Amino acid sequence: MIQQKNKNVKVLLTGGGTGGSVSPLLAVASGLRMSDVGLRTYEFLWVGTKFGPEREMVEKDGIKFIAIPSGKLRRYFSLNNFLDPFKIIAGFFKSFFIILKFKPDLIMTAGAFVSVPIVWAGWVLRVPILVHQQDVRPGLANKLMALFARVVTVTFEESLASYGKKAVWTGNPVRFQISDFRFQIDEFCKKYGLKRNLPIVLVVGGGTGAEAINKLVWESLDELVKICQIIHITGKKKGIRNQESGIRNYVSYDFLEHEKVMGIMQAADLVVSRAGLGFLTEISYLGKPAIIIPIPDSHQEDNAQVFVKDEAAIILDQKKLTAKDFANKIGELLKDETLRRKLSNNVAEVMKKGANEAIAKIVELVARNA
Repeated sequence: MIQQKNKNVKVLLTGGGTGGSVSPLLAVASGLRMSDVGLRTYEFLWVGTKFGPEREMVEKDGIKFIAIPSGKLRRYFSLNNFLDPFKIIAGFFKSFFIILKFKPDLIMTAGAFVSVPIVWAGWVLRVPILVHQQDVRPGLANKLMALFARVVTVTFEESLASYGKKAVWTGNPVRFQISDFRFQIDEFCKKYGLKRNLPIVLVVGGGTGAEAINKLVWESLDELVKICQIIHITGKKKGIRNQESGIRNYVSYDFLEHEKVMGIMQAADLVVSRAGLGFLTEISYLGKPAIIIPIPDSHQEDNAQVFVKDEAAIILDQKKLTAKDFANKIGELLKDETLRRKLSNNVAEVMKKGANEAIAKIVELVARNA
């Protein structure tokens, strides 16, 4: 049955544990609220973990949040493997009643194990499901959910083969428009106490921080502050060091709101980060030269290889990386304006653009035909 223009469409969003599975869904939700894609109003509910960062992120966007028990299916030995199946079962039954009460027209997820029982319960109750695959390599959670999805949207063309006819290549959504950051860089430098005559390097270790990257920064800080200004986002509960010592040209935060990070990135001459797809997408949209340090032996290494193939970033191997090498690589790149310009141009072309609008149209279509 075709829905009327003024129908209130209910969308259940699910994901969490880290911010990686949250940001693309918030981007789509924001786009659906702001743009007219054929349906007038949208109502959202988020189901996530009890202790992850997603509650703060989604409630800030005005979305109601409910936590469910969450377990993880590990492919290695852990005592938690004996307990987590019971959490998954409990999560399934709670999900079942959440869906019955909310009555969503669509369930959307971008990964995370907390989403698995929601998707399974949704399938039992015949609710259409959309799964978004961010990384090049499908994770176990998405493999378990894609079987029950009506549509799987993917960031990279390489991922289409993993999901067959139900896959659609859309790119990865971002939580901003380029026009949001057309400001004077001098304004941001003044706001954050930065100098325009010294390069700015933004170091971000991912939504929950990265101990290895933090350690590289701290151990090489004496050398780095001679050649650049470091803005270091350590991650919550990862510790802010050297701030009290009054070291010049170094500012650290355990957490900054998304729009502030994007503003600083726009002002930065170089970005250092993990290879999580959310942040890589933002680097691509802003065309920023970057040093990428993927988590060893993880899906992030596959993400990084896409950038290697297109000569769109400098990729460093954490297992072989020393603080001295880290400082030297930053120094070399800051001195080489030609290489930075090449990386900037190439990275801007790596990611398919327009994902927000493409996924919004798919949501409208799936909801209309539910």
